[in-house]
Amino acid sequence: MSEEEKEQPKPPQKKVNIDLPKDLKAVYANVAFITHSPAEMVVDFAQLLPRSARGTVQARIIMTPMHAKMLHIALAQNIAKYEQQFGEIRLPQRGSALANSFFRFPQDDQGDDDKDKDK
Repeated sequence: MSEEEKEQPKPPQKKVNIDLPKDLKAVYANVAFITHSPAEMVVDFAQLLPRSARGTVQARIIMTPMHAKMLHIALAQNIAKYEQQFGEIRLPQRGSALANSFFRFPQDDQGDDDKDKDK
């Protein structure tokens, strides 16, 4: 990069105002399902309680692939800042499915084939 390129001032950033509706409700989600088409990325945020085999989608976000990539970068930057301040976020070992590390589904006692074989 030449000295001229380094010294050029950056254009001032435009201020953007975003309004939050008064009736906006925050929702908790601990699962995300991501699908895509050539033109869109769809992220369904769901809530799944431990020991439950059924969850509920709380919000669906649809964005362009470009905006999804920008969100990916913004999340990475914010996670790095978070870890710098609070320490590393530890994930379960990758040997098992990530979701199974957090949620254990109850065993169905009725219709258990192993029990029927012992009779």
